[in-house]
Amino acid sequence: MLLHLQDVTKIYPSAELPVLRGVTLDVAAGEMLALTGESGSGKSTLLHLIGGLDSASSGTVAVNGVDLTPLDDAGRAAVRRGTVGVIFQQFNLIPSLTVAGNIAFQARLAGCHDAGFAHDLALRLGLVDHLTRYPEQLSGGQQQRVAIARTLAARPKLVLADEPTGNLDEATADAVFALMCELVRDSGAALVLVTHSGRLAARLDRRLHLSGGLLS
Repeated sequence: MLLHLQDVTKIYPSAELPVLRGVTLDVAAGEMLALTGESGSGKSTLLHLIGGLDSASSGTVAVNGVDLTPLDDAGRAAVRRGTVGVIFQQFNLIPSLTVAGNIAFQARLAGCHDAGFAHDLALRLGLVDHLTRYPEQLSGGQQQRVAIARTLAARPKLVLADEPTGNLDEATADAVFALMCELVRDSGAALVLVTHSGRLAARLDRRLHLSGGLLS
């Protein structure tokens, strides 16, 4: 399994109840999984644990055979940099970098920048004519395409997407979502998508629902 979670819990000191109460999950290489659930159900928390952006209170979070749970921030970041790509709802582009610079950024950090591959991603995402522009000069849909290209340019084995089209209108969201799924499938990466949309979730291989800190 590319991703293996066993009895994962997450407890915040300020919370009365655990956010996650023993989550167990396996995701195979190349699989595309949707996670749904009400607001506050712990979907983003679970995604952050998988991506090494936060640490579990207990249990096993293994990505590509490496258990993240006992690692410190630097250790989790090292695993994430070489294996995991994250696409956020808020784009999180670097305003001082051009589109080309943003696309190359993550791959350069991972030591795997390939200018030809990055250009191909830009071409497929309709960004070739915008490579010298800055994020503030782009529409929301274009900025999210840059964020997708940036993530995939580093050739991650696992892509995590947290409501990646939540800030877009429906037509733009559908187009961006379709492109993202096509590119992820072509890359051979697995995808874990957090979404409120049952319509988008139905387009993936499998769907799980998070409620009360448990998956079903």
